[in-house]
Amino acid sequence: MKQEVAENVKISPFLVYYLIIGMQIGIGVLSFQRIIAKDAGYDAWISVLVAGLIIHVILWMMYKIVETAEGDLFHANQYIFGKIFGKIISAIFIGYFCLYATTVLRSFVEVIQVWMFPDISIFRFSFAFLILCVYIVFGGIRTVTGIAFFGFVLPAYLIFTFSYTIRFSDFTNIQPILDHSFKDMKNAFFHMSLTYTGYETLLFIYPFIKDPNKSKKWAHLSALTTTVFYTILTLITFAYFSEKQLQETIWPTLNMWKIVELPFVARFEYVGIANWNLIVLPNVCISLWIAGRLCKQIFHIRQRTGVIGATVVCLIASSLLTTRIQISILGDFLGNMSFIFDFVYVPGLFIAIMIAKKVKKHG
Repeated sequence: MKQEVAENVKISPFLVYYLIIGMQIGIGVLSFQRIIAKDAGYDAWISVLVAGLIIHVILWMMYKIVETAEGDLFHANQYIFGKIFGKIISAIFIGYFCLYATTVLRSFVEVIQVWMFPDISIFRFSFAFLILCVYIVFGGIRTVTGIAFFGFVLPAYLIFTFSYTIRFSDFTNIQPILDHSFKDMKNAFFHMSLTYTGYETLLFIYPFIKDPNKSKKWAHLSALTTTVFYTILTLITFAYFSEKQLQETIWPTLNMWKIVELPFVARFEYVGIANWNLIVLPNVCISLWIAGRLCKQIFHIRQRTGVIGATVVCLIASSLLTTRIQISILGDFLGNMSFIFDFVYVPGLFIAIMIAKKVKKHG
């Protein structure tokens, strides 16, 4: 059954670009370089590029899934598994997006603790941040989309700050190319899952897009943008740090900002962290909106009630994570979940829904 959504709450096709980028660019940008280099050394940039290109195939599958189901992932699950099992499977994604929001928020608080305010209260900051997120989400998908737009446009100037590293860089660090095994490259590809994750948002916002067919080019353009961004940032990082230095640096992106010299700013990394607040805001807002939406569809409650419930879970979970090891374990778990979601579940659902479509058509 086709899902009907009022026209006044729908978004223009080009805004899909900002919603997907608003999820793909987040806290992972600050630290992903060390993680992938640990597996494939300075050949890891190839894994970053390949992973980004594969995303286009996954996006194509996602569009086929939601077009066939004439709705979002909730309807696709019911299309394949029936009402009861479809709801059970969809309920898993409530937990997934609560986990996503918690990981992003707690990782950001950790950066603030280490770089700026060691004694900051995890609970108080998380509470204030989540109150802002709830206020935004209560405004609806159009308001959330607006935050994703500003979360991309306003901090965009930070891209140019990485040019300060060029005079200290040695791009011969990247040589020799293809010096690692396929297994090493595969491991680096796997660890890019958490960094690249976010484009699955499409599976949930599809019914809210005006003329969804026109949004396809914007979805693919957003994936291309993040692929180019991550690949270039990876190459810049590898040229700036030696492999030994990189493995001893938890947040390479922040360390590169330490050399930025401006007459009116002594510690530019503080500016970067403050701007990152705008970047992670859409991550959490979109996650809470999706979790609330799924609660409404599965449990037939108000979406706002679902959003509040998801927010409480995130607040409690964030406050309970007090050590670096706990945060790292949570991030690794989310990375595993996102890999399964994007590269196992989506292709599997695509195959199942194509088979079901043919069976129903000829049956």
